[in-house]
Amino acid sequence: MASLQSWTRCFTGWIFFCCCCCLPLLLTSPVPPKGLGGPAHHACRLRKINFQLPYLRNRTYTLARMARASDQDTDNRFIGQQLYVNIKENNRCYMMKRVMEIIVKDVLLSEAKDWYPYTREVAQFLASMTSELSRCKYSGHKEHIEKNLEEMTSKMKKLGVNGKNKAIGELNLLFEYIENACTDTSKRGGNKKEK
Repeated sequence: MASLQSWTRCFTGWIFFCCCCCLPLLLTSPVPPKGLGGPAHHACRLRKINFQLPYLRNRTYTLARMARASDQDTDNRFIGQQLYVNIKENNRCYMMKRVMEIIVKDVLLSEAKDWYPYTREVAQFLASMTSELSRCKYSGHKEHIEKNLEEMTSKMKKLGVNGKNKAIGELNLLFEYIENACTDTSKRGGNKKEK
């Protein structure tokens, strides 16, 4: 009987300890807001430092400026708000990652790599950002993303060499759209300015 009383006191003591010490710790532990926590949110973010490297920003903008000088097509645009038609805000970084992959593979690493100086450097820089976003996935339905990408790539292919040159001429816009869509300090939902 004495051992039963001793066991009951010990059990009661443990319940008291858990209620007084452990429960407040559990209730005050930080919980991420619904839908924002976990790896998916952070996988679609680039470090702001990527956009603060003056050397690479200068190379990218200089390359774009050189290509724009020989671009006579004022009717078409690849990088712009049309990419975001029917795309939810939380999928914009994924969309820009895909655009960046296409520009690197189909434009900068094609025969265009020999057209202008800095093309290879800019391709490496954009490829490194794409790699940093490798775990960035879309949420919801992918149909609108694929449709918008298909429109962009088919327009680029239709224009041929001029399409690749135009894509290089819009690297400054690509840079700004990626920064706006994929950094935490960005004003999401648009670009800074279109030139």
